[in-house]
Amino acid sequence: MAHTTPSPLLLLLLVCLCCHADGHCPANSPTLETMVSPRCENVLEDCLSGNLSWTRCYKQHIVCCKPAGRGKPGFIFLQVETSNQVDVRPTVDHDVRMPSSALQRAASGERSGGVVVKVVVVVTVLDSKHFQPPRRKRGRRVGATHTVLGDTVLVVQAGSSPLQNLSEPIIMSFKHNNTAGEGRCVFWEESAQEEGTGSWSSDGCDTNDSGSHFVCRCNHLSFFAVLVNADVSLSKEDAVNLSWITMVGSSLSAFFSALSLFLYVCLHKRQPERGVVLHVHLTVALLCLHLCFLACSLGARGAGDWPCGALGLLLHWSLLATVTWSALEGFHLYLLLVRVFNIYIRRYLLKLSVVGWGLPTLVSLVCGLLQVYGKYQLQLPDANNQTFMLQICWMSSESTHMKAVILGTSVVFPSLVVLFNSCMLALVVRKLRAGGGWQKKAKGGGGRLWKDSVSVVALSCLLGLPWGLLSVTYVSLAGIYLFTVLNSLQGVFVFLWSLALTCKSSSDTSSSSGDTSSQRIITTSFNN
Repeated sequence: MAHTTPSPLLLLLLVCLCCHADGHCPANSPTLETMVSPRCENVLEDCLSGNLSWTRCYKQHIVCCKPAGRGKPGFIFLQVETSNQVDVRPTVDHDVRMPSSALQRAASGERSGGVVVKVVVVVTVLDSKHFQPPRRKRGRRVGATHTVLGDTVLVVQAGSSPLQNLSEPIIMSFKHNNTAGEGRCVFWEESAQEEGTGSWSSDGCDTNDSGSHFVCRCNHLSFFAVLVNADVSLSKEDAVNLSWITMVGSSLSAFFSALSLFLYVCLHKRQPERGVVLHVHLTVALLCLHLCFLACSLGARGAGDWPCGALGLLLHWSLLATVTWSALEGFHLYLLLVRVFNIYIRRYLLKLSVVGWGLPTLVSLVCGLLQVYGKYQLQLPDANNQTFMLQICWMSSESTHMKAVILGTSVVFPSLVVLFNSCMLALVVRKLRAGGGWQKKAKGGGGRLWKDSVSVVALSCLLGLPWGLLSVTYVSLAGIYLFTVLNSLQGVFVFLWSLALTCKSSSDTSSSSGDTSSQRIITTSFNN
């Protein structure tokens, strides 16, 4: 007769039928010794291949399996007396403490004739990819707004019967680093809508952060994890894509910034205006910024410490100059739209030049004396969990002042400039609405309304408002891409503005002086 091998699920069923009805597998059970029991490392795979809820299957069968002789890393299978307390460490990042009262609840009164009852306790970790939320109608997952710490789920099981409302909590600790963000202890709650799915719930669990560990105290047994709002991380593919975007965008911006300088010089010869001079200074700073960025990116690998530090100083100086001249553009707009009258300032352009170029130079020199500049290295994991390193001449990763300098000069200062210039742009929109009325323009075909909208968008780029997207880079990967694309192409936007001013100047020469369109009023005022 041919020998037929029973399926793993059938073996699991036979083993558990021979155990006690409450799900315990005593040490003297003949089933565990004489029957062919499935090994514990196969339970997860067998339950995942079934049609029923794999989490219920796993809870019931993991306490009835046959552990490997040498033991499996990250898997603890114990038979513990109910009078004892369990303290185990399945991995170096996880610790579990189960009080004796929980074991006594799991034993369900299995004391007869003074015999000490033992309870099967299983503690292990699983990959969080197996825990999926329900699908929407179009197949998309819901509820994936948080990140599971370490992508690991801690399984704590004592017997196969559910244990809830324990008098003493189960204490678990999850090791984390300082960049993990705010954590919340949760357990997996099955969904009634779709088999094998569920959601994370924090009911019955308290969370404490000791600085290096998240300590969870829960009054039940289940699949436990810690959800964190971690910083957005980059993969190797995203880092390479963003590098190509910045390289191409900076190259285009450098080229079009040079064209903008040529157009501004021609425009200034035709109509000498203070506003055009401000545009020239901003364009020069922007051209230096993109040229220095290209030099710092391409020369990071071959440059020594001193050359790389010098390139980092130039990059930081040009960045500060660009932001400063954007702020001065907003200040110039403030004089035209808010003060309007008595705005004459003696040696106005000279004073602006001292601020626009002097402030970045002073800050860069101070940072240079503090030895801030050097080679910045960013380590990222690739698909094979190997370290992938990006380098740029910027601020040295080993400098003790790097974080403070970046926070003050590259985050706080640009944020204040964006806030001020946003208020100035709001005044421009108000002037455009008052100068002729957008509602009348919309009734007249929307031609001038479209021109005014284009003017507002162009002004926002000139005032450096795309730098305000820096905040969304901490939220999502899409925000990082959006910030990179818009700011790497800022030179292109400035060129479009200079081209529009040149065309506007040519058309104003041949047009009548009675044209009172709001776009002409704002454009003319901004360049006077």
